[in-house]
Amino acid sequence: MRIPFLNAVILALLALAGAAAIPVAAQQAYPNKPVRLVVNFQAGGPTDILARLVADSLQKELKQPFVVENKAGAGGNVGADAVAKSPADGYTVLISIDTTFTINPSLYASMPFRPEDFKPLMIMTSSGLLLGANAGRGIKSVAELVAKAKAVNLNFASGGNGSPGHISLALLAEATGIKATNIPYKGAAPAVQAIVSGEVDAGILVTPGLFPQVQGGRVTALAVTGQQRSPLLPQVPTVAELGLKSMEFEVLEVAMVPAATPDAVVQLLQAAIARAMQQPDVKARLVSMDMQVLAETGKVAEARLAANRTRYAKVIQTTGMKAE
Repeated sequence: MRIPFLNAVILALLALAGAAAIPVAAQQAYPNKPVRLVVNFQAGGPTDILARLVADSLQKELKQPFVVENKAGAGGNVGADAVAKSPADGYTVLISIDTTFTINPSLYASMPFRPEDFKPLMIMTSSGLLLGANAGRGIKSVAELVAKAKAVNLNFASGGNGSPGHISLALLAEATGIKATNIPYKGAAPAVQAIVSGEVDAGILVTPGLFPQVQGGRVTALAVTGQQRSPLLPQVPTVAELGLKSMEFEVLEVAMVPAATPDAVVQLLQAAIARAMQQPDVKARLVSMDMQVLAETGKVAEARLAANRTRYAKVIQTTGMKAE
């Protein structure tokens, strides 16, 4: 009489074991459906271009579609929030710049997500900014810029309040004691045009955006804010070479996933992205965008982002910066 009962127990246990094994099997099969790469800025920019390069490589290697989706707004917060609220299964990945996690938490009065809601897959690349002046101003060096800015207030174009260019200007002012006013524009492109037209005196903006204007003689390149010289302008010194190491600033391109994403999926994606970054055609495109490969993961990536968040919080608090 007990045999049917025992059979029922055994069957129930087998069913439970099978159910428990499903997530493991799903992880092992990852990816078995299309993966979304959410870019939290507009199409056509450096982050979007990088995302599409990586997506193409991942799609070829992992044999599933990797679809880039642009969700811009609120300095990257809109797209990041969408990923934060997505299932933590590896099928939604955020491609962003670090400012969403290192500047925005101090810049915005409230945030729809916390930095802790994410796990960094990788800090993929870094790139410095270029300090450039309108060629008609006759400023040929950082020393000349500082001397002039101590005598009269200079206007600097930026891509918006709290943008990398705005933060860099605050670091420059703190390091040198200059008088400078941030003039925010809606993105880097109009900020570059403001420098070219003479609407403002100077700016600290992404190097590829200013590079054609430097080549054309309309903007004078004075220094780069990265730790290394730019491959686009190897003759231009870094701020550290000029004795201004405290104003070093790098924009980091990052890949992030929801914090609860399984480690096995994280490790698979990290390895595939690292391989993508080493492909000759990808590396050549990155150089053209002034991006240097870092491929930092794990605790190293977490520590770098946390250090930047602390550093920028002090700048924002001191200057009283607020989001537009």
